[in-house]
This record gives sequence, structure tokens and C-alpha cells, in this order.
Amino acid sequence: MGNVEVFQRSLVKRRAYGTQEQALRQLERAKMSKYHHQLQNLEILEQLINSDWHVLLVSLPPRSGRGRLNPVERPRSTKLSIGDRGAAESAGSGETIPQPMSSTSVEPLVKLAELPDRGRALVATCPIKPGEILLSDAPLILYPATASAAATVCSRCFRSLSSPSSAPIRCPSHCSASPAASSFCSARCLASHSPNLCLALSRLPASLPSELLSPALFLLGAYDLAVASPSDFLRLLSVHGTAAADVDAPALHSLVSSVLPSPPSGFSLELTATLLAKDKANAFGLMEPFDGGDRRVRAYGIYPNASFFNHDCLPNACRFDYVDQGGERNSDIVVRAIHDIPEGREVCLSYFPVNWGYAERQMRLLEDYGFRCECDRCVVEKDWSDDDDDDDEREEEVEEGMEEDEGAEAMDNMDEADDGDGKFPHAYFFVRYVCDRENCGGTLAPLPPSPEGMLSNLMECNVCGWLKTEDNTDQDGGEGSSGLMLD
Repeated sequence: MGNVEVFQRSLVKRRAYGTQEQALRQLERAKMSKYHHQLQNLEILEQLINSDWHVLLVSLPPRSGRGRLNPVERPRSTKLSIGDRGAAESAGSGETIPQPMSSTSVEPLVKLAELPDRGRALVATCPIKPGEILLSDAPLILYPATASAAATVCSRCFRSLSSPSSAPIRCPSHCSASPAASSFCSARCLASHSPNLCLALSRLPASLPSELLSPALFLLGAYDLAVASPSDFLRLLSVHGTAAADVDAPALHSLVSSVLPSPPSGFSLELTATLLAKDKANAFGLMEPFDGGDRRVRAYGIYPNASFFNHDCLPNACRFDYVDQGGERNSDIVVRAIHDIPEGREVCLSYFPVNWGYAERQMRLLEDYGFRCECDRCVVEKDWSDDDDDDDEREEEVEEGMEEDEGAEAMDNMDEADDGDGKFPHAYFFVRYVCDRENCGGTLAPLPPSPEGMLSNLMECNVCGWLKTEDNTDQDGGEGSSGLMLD
């Protein structure tokens, strides 16, 4: 029996899910919930309830190798803090991040479905309006992107520590001398600091190369999660990602083994390699504020429900993060519809900026996710010559071709549009939904509809945060302004 299975078997002890009666209650709450936070755990709970309670070997939900979700603009990873899912899921309506749907909703706007050649996917359960919030997901685990990032953000909530209103609180214990020393924005965040993780961080060598520091921090956070919340660690293991040959896995496993105070049950090289695969295939980047240059990743997080979104080079949804906002849900990611989505249509994100060229997109997808994209856009662009793929010429072509047709009819015909020679049938998407601020290239989505269902004419960029009206007029909201600042 493999070590991953050994760990899974240990979770069947009553401390993971409590008594069988408690598991039944949890299952019923999940089935009745208007959110789908616990969606992928339903199968596990069904098995727990319907099988031998003490000796069940929990199986992990399978997923297709195609179209799995990964971070936007992700270089390499690191990891540190553990998200407080309990606080996130019990947060009230006064939080700055809106709920996934209105209080009158009975069903979620998306559900899991099995699609041919796509595996598990999220599809619309009803007609979805532009700007509607499809998902607000809390992370299982968070970690800083670099050692320098760790020094400038709160180690718990990952807000910036540059605020002049309060000085950062340094960890008074072991990890103050760590290459990723812990600092906090409040006493509440400091109180959540794990003593075991703190001790492990203090043992990291100061000369650790940056390419090893990042994944080492992820593994320390993941193994700390295994001790602090076994059921959440099982959710981490259940996201897609199959262990493959990783030249760094043995060195990282040896490093983590040397600094962990007490490795959890099932600790092994096999489990370490599996965790690294989960991280590579599912981590989202939480970004630094846009400053006109290249965007920098502040932290990475594993978001178990958002990981079910597949990729498309012309997505119909995009995700936002508001990490520097107030409230306990600042590290949630919010996924909103870009335009109308009919019932039954798959909802997809782009795993990278939509303005990337065909060759760059295909290379990233093949190297990082192991598949080639054959979406409608790629089918057209694969026949372009190098001259046709020139960004400046294409932008001029888009602007000239769309001057006389920017209405709703173009949106209705976007999926099947063709200009006769296959040059650029998706031109409307780039005019309407790609931010044209210099060095940005983010994706635009409308702000959420009003409680009465009235659609917003303000478009928000998920990179630079600026708001534009539908007639392309900038709104004077200040640097980094956001349409979801509801205070």
C-alpha cells in the first residue's frame, strides 16, 4: 500500500469527520447549501457513510488530464500560511467580497459535469448575466511567492505591510531569523501562526536557493495543514495533479524532512512528489498592484473549487483578487462572467493573459499542463503566418474592423463569427474585453448586477483594477480602484 493511501486510511479515524451521525449531517448541509464549496467532498462523504466506517480506504476523485486549472501568470511557487476556511465560509453579508449569488438563490450558477474530451468541468446551471459572480472561493493554503514578498506582506492574510497606519508585528518566536521570516498586520493574524510551522521555518538554511525556497515553503505549509486540519489536507490531495518525474522532489523532500518537527502520518517522497504536482497544476497567483510594468506575484494559493475551471483562450469568465481589502475574506478569489453564458455552456478561464500569441500559449499549456489547446481561437490562429501574428498589425486590424459594429449583435455572433478567410473572427472579444491601458492586457468584466438584476455598464480590469464604461471612458476612481469596494 502506498504512503498516500496510508495517510488516507488514517483520515478515517473519527477525528477527521467525527461520528457517522456527524458525517450524515455534514453531507445533508452540503447538499442543501446554495454554494458549492463542499462539492468535491460529497463523493468522499458518501463513501464514508456507506462503507465500513473504520477501515474505509478513501479514494480520490479522478479528473481528466485535459484543461485543468492553474495559476494566471505563474512563475514558480512557494507556500506558508493556512487559510481559515471556517471563518471564510461563515463570513456575513457585510464582507467586502460579495457572496457567489444573491440570498434568494436556490441553486448555484455553476455545477460539475463530465464533458467528452474535457473531463470534469463547470457548466452553467441557468442563463448567466454579464458580471454575475459565479464563485467566491477561499484558499486551503497560501504561501508567499518569494522571500522578498514574505518580508512585505502579512504572513497570514497577505495584505501589504506598507500601510503607514500600523507597523508590522514580527513573529517573536523561532522563525524571526528565517529566510522567509513571518510578519503580521494584526494581533489576530499573529495568533493564528502555527508553532510547528514557525519552528520548521527557523530551521531553513539562510543560503537556500530561491528556486528551492519557494516549493519548500509550500511543502511546509501543506504538511502543517495535514496536522492542523486532516480533512482540508484530504481536499488538497483530491485536486487534480499526478506525480511525475520531478528532479527537485528528492532534494526538497530531504530538506523538508530535516526541518519538520514531527512529520505527519504517511510522510514520504511519494507524498511530497504528489503535493508538488498538485501545487503545479492548481496554484493561483495573488498579484501585486499594477504599477505599469510587469506584474509580480505576491502569493500563491490552492483554491479547491476554482480548480475545476478548465482553460479556454477566449474565456467567458475571469477571476479577480482583492487581497489588500479589509475583512477576513480578502484572500478569496472571485470569478465573474465576462458576458452572457447560456444554460449548459461550459464556463472557462484563461490560464494566462488572453493577449498572448498562439505559439506562446501552446508552449505554456504543453509544458506546464501537458495538453495542447484546440479551442476555436487556436484552430484559427494555428494557420496564421508570423506576419499575421504580429500584435501591432492585428490590433490595427481589430480597431478598423470593429469601428462600425460594436453592438450586441456582434456579441451574439461571436462564437460563430468568421470573416471569410479566417483572419480574426474573435476581434470583438479583444475590442470589448481586453484592457487597452499600456502594458496591461488584462481581461474586462462588468461589475455585478444590482440586487434588482440591473446590469452594470462599468467594466473592471482584473489586472490594473481600473473601471471603464462601455463607451471606453475611464472612471476616476484612483489608482487600483475596484468596483467591489462595498464599504
